Amino acid sequence: MAAIKEAFIEFPEPFREPAGPCLMVIFGAAGDLTKRKLVPALYNLAKAQLLPKEFAVVGIARNELTTESFREKLKEDFATFLSEPVDQPLLDWLIRRLYYLTGTFSDPAVYQELGAVLTRVNKEHGTAGNYLYYLATNPTFFSVIVSQLGDAGLIAEENGQWRRVIIEKPFGRDLDSARALNREITKTLDERQIYRIDHYLGKETVQNIMVFRFGNSIFEPIWDRRYIDHVQITVAETVGVEQRGVYYEEAGALRDMIPNHIFQLIALIAMEPPISFDADAVRDEKAKVLRAITPIEPEDVLTRAVRGQYGPGRNGHPMPAYKAELHVAPNSATETYAALKLLIDNWRWADVPFYVRTGKRMSKRVTEIAIQFRRPPFQLFRKTSVDHLTPNLLVLQIQPEEGIKLRFGAKVPGPTVRMGSVNMDFRYADYFGTTPSTGYETLLHDCMKDDATLFHRADTVEVGWSVVSPVLDVWKALPPRSFPNYECGTWGPREADELLKRDGRHWRTIET
Repeated sequence: MAAIKEAFIEFPEPFREPAGPCLMVIFGAAGDLTKRKLVPALYNLAKAQLLPKEFAVVGIARNELTTESFREKLKEDFATFLSEPVDQPLLDWLIRRLYYLTGTFSDPAVYQELGAVLTRVNKEHGTAGNYLYYLATNPTFFSVIVSQLGDAGLIAEENGQWRRVIIEKPFGRDLDSARALNREITKTLDERQIYRIDHYLGKETVQNIMVFRFGNSIFEPIWDRRYIDHVQITVAETVGVEQRGVYYEEAGALRDMIPNHIFQLIALIAMEPPISFDADAVRDEKAKVLRAITPIEPEDVLTRAVRGQYGPGRNGHPMPAYKAELHVAPNSATETYAALKLLIDNWRWADVPFYVRTGKRMSKRVTEIAIQFRRPPFQLFRKTSVDHLTPNLLVLQIQPEEGIKLRFGAKVPGPTVRMGSVNMDFRYADYFGTTPSTGYETLLHDCMKDDATLFHRADTVEVGWSVVSPVLDVWKALPPRSFPNYECGTWGPREADELLKRDGRHWRTIET
């Protein structure tokens, strides 16, 4: 590896400048997301000199805290969730810019008080009247908060000042609720002010997909149905639902992961080349390919969709069944595993299946995209000892390690023709080192810079729900009879293997 590093040519960092002056308001500031992700992300941005000096944060939640106790609480939490030694002067700089307001999100008086706080903090820190609102709350409050902000005059843009709203997932729980939420918030906000966040799109490998495809001439010419046999996307977690039983009982694996995270990965893999990397150009192409995904008809759900729920098992230590988890009904029919066979009805991808799977309590924590190419003609090797050709495979690894693997065939040294599979293995950490990241740094910076490329647009949210809605409807009408149907620490239910076996394929073996 040392020799590889010596031969590697280091190109200069892409030009990125700090965001302009702004003030960030976090609704739900006393929750886990703020202490685990958002404040550490702001610290990392400040350390990278991408956060403006004219910056402050106002947190709002029901918890009875003062600004001082809020600061102390986050300062204590900080060391737990930061992955490197703390730069104390930098942390102190950030902590001094944190403010807190106690209140309920439906109380108009809270927004009048918020307006006064913003005026004071804006003047103290010179944030130029630019406000970024982050909705880290229960989804039931999304439209309520936006409406209250509008009624209080805190959304209006005047004299070059901007107002933007970041909305966490889930954005709706089905097609009807997503459409209703879009209608509600666009009564107050323009679409350009809305940033529907997906932290998966902040990961380096996800962002690198477009660079990999469109910046390397050796791959794009073979990126279609003539050369690619199928695509597999795996999003597996070893953890269970932990403390999220209440949420998970309402969501389930399909709602939680597939219409948002996984569909965005499909869009980046399958989209046509945009005319530029401008936000609208990229999102237009992503929307086109998502609209080309054929919805699964109700009569096909049993053969193209699989659900599962974990029972007790072991993965280094004993693990309870889903039904034994906190805040989970003992007779729960909620799926903790979902797999789909999807088809894209366009010229590039006709007849190329996209197999996706996601689950809790799996054998390994991993997110990857595996692109399997078609097997070459065999006639050339007829009179050799080669009796099998292993297809080429390209794997984009997203987590926990970020990198790219390419598998191809090579001759085994010796007097006879024998073929073996070899891997070219690129890991980001080996070439570029590691950069502390929560997955939110790029997304927060992009929002401050008015770059919506990596955020969901209203039409892509609704298209995602339209594809999975028939599956949700059938699953609701036909309760599962076999739950639990996979053990903790395995790769899911047997029915998921049958999903690919019917097509003469199998899930890629992921090393544990």
